[in-house]
Amino acid sequence: MTVPTLAELIDSGVSGRTVLVRSDFNVPLEDGRITDPGRIEASLPTINALLDAGAAVVLTAHLGRPKGEPDPKYSLAPVAEKLSELLGRHVQLAADVVGTDAQARAEGLTEGDVLLLENVRFDPRETSKDEAERGELAKALADLVGPGAAFVSDGFGVVHRKQASVYDVAKLLPHYAGKLVATEVDVLKNLTEDPKRPYAVVLGGSKVSDKLGVIEALAPKVDTLVIGGGMAFTFLAAQGLSVGTSLLQEDQIDVCKGLLERFADVIHLPVDVVVADSFSADAEAQTVSAEEIPEGWMGLDVGPESVSRFAAVLGNAKTIFWNGPAGVFEFEKFSAGTKGIAEAIIGATAKGAFSVVGGGDSAAAVRTLGLDEDGFSHISTGGGASLEYLEGKTLPGLAVLEESAP
Repeated sequence: MTVPTLAELIDSGVSGRTVLVRSDFNVPLEDGRITDPGRIEASLPTINALLDAGAAVVLTAHLGRPKGEPDPKYSLAPVAEKLSELLGRHVQLAADVVGTDAQARAEGLTEGDVLLLENVRFDPRETSKDEAERGELAKALADLVGPGAAFVSDGFGVVHRKQASVYDVAKLLPHYAGKLVATEVDVLKNLTEDPKRPYAVVLGGSKVSDKLGVIEALAPKVDTLVIGGGMAFTFLAAQGLSVGTSLLQEDQIDVCKGLLERFADVIHLPVDVVVADSFSADAEAQTVSAEEIPEGWMGLDVGPESVSRFAAVLGNAKTIFWNGPAGVFEFEKFSAGTKGIAEAIIGATAKGAFSVVGGGDSAAAVRTLGLDEDGFSHISTGGGASLEYLEGKTLPGLAVLEESAP
C-alpha cells in the first residue's frame, strides 16, 4: 500500500493541529456494557501517537446498525467511558455527529484533547448510496476539524465500505493510514503475495454464501481448506448426506458439489458432529458420525474426531488463516470444536507458523474461550474487510488513501 503513513504525518508536525481519525469501535454490547473491548484497545497506538505529538484528536466511528437516526441503544457513550479509562484522560462525547454540540466542542479543543463524535451512522448520509449526500457529511466532518487538519484512516473493519467517514472525507483532507490499518494490510500481504507453505485456511461461520467468494479465491492457492461451522452442513448435504435440522442453504448445494469436485484434495469436512435436539445452551447433545445425523437433530459443533483430523493437518502448516468459528461457541456445550481448532493453530504458531485470526466472531471466540491472544501471530479487527482483501477485491477505504492529498 503506497500511502502516506502516520509517521509521516507526525514528522510533518501536528502540534496545534486537529486530526480527524476514523476508528472502528463497533464492539459487542450486553445490557449497555462492552463485552469485548478488543477493537478499542487496537485503536490506542494511533491515538496515543497523535496525542504524544501534540495533536487534538476528533474520533468518528459507528456502533451497530442504527437506521440513519439517533438510537440510544447504539450510543457511543460506553465507548467514550472505556476509551477514557484506557487512555488515562477524559474523552468528550458529542451529543451529535456534526451538529451544534459537536461543533461547539470541536471549536474548544486544544493540544491533547480527545473528542468522540456520536455514532456516525445516526446520520443517514454516512451510508447513503448517493455520492452527493455522502459528500455533504464528509464536508461537514472536514469543516468540524477546521483548516490545517488531517485525516487518519484507522478503522480497518470498515475500509471495505464506501461511506462518508471512511471514503469521502479522505478526498477532502490530507490523509494517512493509521498504525492499525497499515499493520493489517502488511499482514494480509503476507497471506496473499508469498505465503510459506504448507498454507492452511480454516473457514467457519453460518452461511456458505457469505464465504463463497473467499473459498473460490483461496481454494486454488492453499494446500488445506478446513470447513466447519454451520456452513459445513451444506457441504455435507452436497455429498448426499442427511443433515437433520442443521443449518442448510439448499440453493448452495450445487455450488458446494462443484467445489468438492474441483478441490477434493484440498477441502476437509467434519467426519463427526455434535448434534442437539434444540438450539439452546442446555439442549440435549450427542456426538454422531457426519453420516448418521438423526432426523430432528441439528449440528451445533464439529466432533472430537474432526478436531483431531483438522489438528493433524494444521500442525504441519507454515501459514494459517482462520475466519469463522467451528460451532456455536457461545454455548459451552458446543464450544469444544472451536477451542480445539484454535489450540491446534496456537500449537502450530509455537512451532513457527504464521497465523492470522480473521476478525469478527473468530476474534471474539479467542477471547470468550479464554485463549492466549499472544498465541497467534495476528488477530485482525476486520472480518469482512479481511475476507474481501483476500478475495482480491478493491477496498474503497484503502484505494482512496492511494490518491494524492487535496
